[in-house]
Amino acid sequence: MTADDDNDKTARLRRQLALVVEADRLKRVLRRTVITDRSRHENSAEHSWHLALYALTLAPHAPAGADVTRAVAMLLLHDVVEVRAGDTFAYDAGALAGQHAREALAADELFGMVPDPQGAEFRALWDEFEAGETPTARFANALDRLQPLLANVATDGGSWRAARVTLGQVQRRMAPIEAGCPALWPWVCRTLDAACAAGFVEPDAPLTAP
Repeated sequence: MTADDDNDKTARLRRQLALVVEADRLKRVLRRTVITDRSRHENSAEHSWHLALYALTLAPHAPAGADVTRAVAMLLLHDVVEVRAGDTFAYDAGALAGQHAREALAADELFGMVPDPQGAEFRALWDEFEAGETPTARFANALDRLQPLLANVATDGGSWRAARVTLGQVQRRMAPIEAGCPALWPWVCRTLDAACAAGFVEPDAPLTAP
C-alpha cells in the first residue's frame, strides 16, 4: 500500500464518520407522535430505528418482490434528511407543499458527505423510497405509515386528537399500506374503525343538503 492509498482511505473514513456524527442531530428532531407511555414526543432517530425493527418483525407479511434487507436500509436512511429539513407533520397541508424540495436539498448535502460509490448508493435508496414505485419501497412506505397508527392507538388518539384529525384524513394517509403490505390492510381498516368508535379520531362531518 502506498502513502497515497493510505491517505485516500483516511480521507474516505473521515467523510463517512462526518455523516454519522451529523446524523446524531436526528435525535433532537421531534415528531408529533407521542411515545406509548405518553411521557414525551418521539424523535426522528427513534422513529427510524423503530421502523427498521418493524421491517424485520413484519418480514413474513412483506409482499412478493420486496427485499426486506433493502427495506431496512431505506428506513434507516429515509429521515436522515430531517437533520437539515426538519420533520413535517403529516397533516399540515401547508408544510407538506414544500417538503420534497426541502428534503431533496438536504439529501444532496448529507449523502454528498459520503464518498462514492457509497454516497450514491445512499442517495439511490432515499430516491427509491421517495418514489415508492418498487415492491421494496412500497413495503417500506407502508411501515412508515403503520408506525404512527399504532402509536396513536396506544395513546388514545395522541397526535390525532391534538390536531383534530378526521377519520378520512387518516384513511387517506394510511392508503399506501393497501398496496405496500396488503396482508396488513384488513387489520388497518378494522383498527381505524375501532379508533373512530372510541373517539381517538374525529369522524368526518356528514354532508349537508344544499
